Amino acid sequence: MGAECCRLEHEPSQEDASYRRVLWTVLGINAAMFAVEIGAGVAAGSASLQADALDFLGDAGNYAISLFVVGMALRHCAVAAFAKGATMGIFGLWVIAVTIWQAMHATLPEASTMGAVGLAALLANATSFGLLWAYRGGDANMRSAWICTRNDVLGNLAVLLAALGVFGTGAGWPDIIVAAIMAGLALQGAIVVLRQSLAELKSGKRGLYEKRAAWISDTS
Repeated sequence: MGAECCRLEHEPSQEDASYRRVLWTVLGINAAMFAVEIGAGVAAGSASLQADALDFLGDAGNYAISLFVVGMALRHCAVAAFAKGATMGIFGLWVIAVTIWQAMHATLPEASTMGAVGLAALLANATSFGLLWAYRGGDANMRSAWICTRNDVLGNLAVLLAALGVFGTGAGWPDIIVAAIMAGLALQGAIVVLRQSLAELKSGKRGLYEKRAAWISDTS
């Protein structure tokens, strides 16, 4: 999940009711799959499933921000983005900790559960990909939503490869490698979001101070 998936750069067409319906649909899909993958990842002892769940969390946050805060004041958008980045960072650190713990204890995740849930995640992202296909040539926000889903399909394939690796080798290292890479990318994305949101909050404060100073100057 790259940085382009973590920021809202332009306002999507609010008059486009079909686009809003699509956003609601993919938001539901991503939120549901986040819950499924987190639960399945913990139950199966798979760090890569938990890491893949971060993508669903990040995308659900992206769609939610698109629906609820676009058009509002910059400060509201920045606060929402900061909350999203902080949540992503917390889960990313959690997955890193789980990955280290499993590497130290040489745990063996359940390959069958990894494969089944990974396939379900792939189908979910493929569905989102198809729904967003019509908007791939839209504004930056529309394109970033589509690109996010396209990239997530690659993450799902990585989880399936990890499941095959665990099944074929009888060892947990394929799961650990995939989880470490995906969690690292999620943390990088979280840092980008946090930095951007803080910069926008500071910019908003400076703008407010400048307006107040101009008003005082005009009234004095």
